[in-house]
Amino acid sequence: MLIKRLHQLLTAPLAKPSKNKVLFWLGLSLIFATIYGILGLQKGLGSEYVVQDDARQYVFLMQRFADPQLLPNDLIADYYQSVTPPGYSAIYQIMTGVGIPPLLLSKILPMVLGLITTVYVFGICMQILPLPISGFISTLLLNQSLWMKDDLVSATPRAFLYPLFTAFLYYLLRRSWLPCLVTVALQGLFYPLLLPISLVVLFLRLWNWEKGLPGLSGNRKYYAFCVIALGVALLSVLPSMIASAKYGPTITGSVARTLPEFLPGGRAKFFHSNSLVFWLNGKDSGLLPWLKPQSILLGFSLPFLLRYPSRFPLIKQVKSSFKILGEIVLASLVMFFAAHALLFKLYCPSRYTEHTLRIVLALAGGLALTLLLDAVLHSLTDAKENGKERGYNWKLWVTGAIAAALILHPNFLKNFPRTAYKIGRSPELYQFFQKQPKDITIASLEGEANLLPTFSKRSILVSSEYSLPYHTKYYAQIRQRAIDLINAQYTLDPEELKNFIQKYGVDFWMIEELAFTPQHIAKNPWLMQYQPAAKEAITRLEVGMYPALAEVVRQCTVLNTNSLVVMPAECIIKSLPKN
Repeated sequence: MLIKRLHQLLTAPLAKPSKNKVLFWLGLSLIFATIYGILGLQKGLGSEYVVQDDARQYVFLMQRFADPQLLPNDLIADYYQSVTPPGYSAIYQIMTGVGIPPLLLSKILPMVLGLITTVYVFGICMQILPLPISGFISTLLLNQSLWMKDDLVSATPRAFLYPLFTAFLYYLLRRSWLPCLVTVALQGLFYPLLLPISLVVLFLRLWNWEKGLPGLSGNRKYYAFCVIALGVALLSVLPSMIASAKYGPTITGSVARTLPEFLPGGRAKFFHSNSLVFWLNGKDSGLLPWLKPQSILLGFSLPFLLRYPSRFPLIKQVKSSFKILGEIVLASLVMFFAAHALLFKLYCPSRYTEHTLRIVLALAGGLALTLLLDAVLHSLTDAKENGKERGYNWKLWVTGAIAAALILHPNFLKNFPRTAYKIGRSPELYQFFQKQPKDITIASLEGEANLLPTFSKRSILVSSEYSLPYHTKYYAQIRQRAIDLINAQYTLDPEELKNFIQKYGVDFWMIEELAFTPQHIAKNPWLMQYQPAAKEAITRLEVGMYPALAEVVRQCTVLNTNSLVVMPAECIIKSLPKN
């Protein structure tokens, strides 16, 4: 009978699944991960000038490995190099050494990281419920979720948390202590924010619950392992702490509440007037800022399904290892509230929940769907054998439709995979600056400046992309640069403009053709953060006062492309009227 054979093939419990069966479902899982990765890679290789949104903050400085003379005395590059985890930098340095440019590597890495994550998630599922189809469903849910968000595709340090955390969980469940310690060390070297969650998970596993009361485990070897893991964690994160201290301390929550940068519309918008939004789905403050696909929400049903073993016979095959899902949730919540209590000392609270809970929900969703599938197949088999075929076809069609929807869901999305790639629209501009000396500095308030360090490999004075306000010593300089640049670009005084160029060693100035209109400033949230400089500039333009820089645009323009105008600072100084 077809249904009975299908039941035996998919969800019938076995003491030990056959190797061929495991390899088949693991291979199928890797096929889907590869397909999603290739779709993302195609977007990344679609044009010469393409870079992922968040990758811009790291890729540009990695180009120093190929040419150490690039970006000399560059505050922005030096800062991002200090906050870049050493393991992450090492990967780019090694790959650059073998001839793979950083920009290309940033597009290849997501697929590689996705495949590694898939293998470990599949292995975790097999430790919890030894049915390969459960591993396939969980990996499918997680891969779809990862490629609907731009974390993995960013190839930034946070992209590494998925393979590193799932590897940690896999080796922890298998009690492979040495590999587990290696993953702890790698977390500190690649994404230190992950370490506290892993350490709290280890701490929680020190306790046993008996008759509703907690008690310490008597396993002294595990105590020793936890102590060693803590030592390894501290040693691995120490280099990052020392390097970033130069630009610290981090801003406090009380100070952040007074700055427009952290309010709605700000560069690092964090605080929200709606408490529900703030705590639940705020981008950096919320518990669950983003959860897709909707099918991953089935993970929430697992605790309820486990209460009905009579209706879901496969529950008997679920091993005690499944408790680790609850431990991850609890550890994530502990760090989430700790990050809120120590606001910005532990960076953004959502970083401690959105990634780990995505993994947990994918695992739980895969288990839940497997339990439901087994229950349906049991029901269909019993109905067929007992001659009670009422609703048989209906159940069969619904099951097939759910399976098809699970697999084909991405095909109906307009933006899958979601890559957040930024495409450079001004190749002439990038090529022009590439031909200039390597030590030049470009002053600009335009959004195009965000792409210049990556595509032109030249230093910029300031831009919105590199204006993160978390480290006070760094941002104090960036903020002052932005204010001084606004004042200089819209000043009526030629001397103020000259002094600015000399103070910051500006070599080129880049503006948009509409830069000297009030709307150009008013519609830019980043510029409007810097008051009163922005409002004063708008006021001057509204009453018809023309800035000194506007008077020299015509005679100093050396490049006009895609509504962008480039002027050498030397020409600006020479063309300005002398007092």
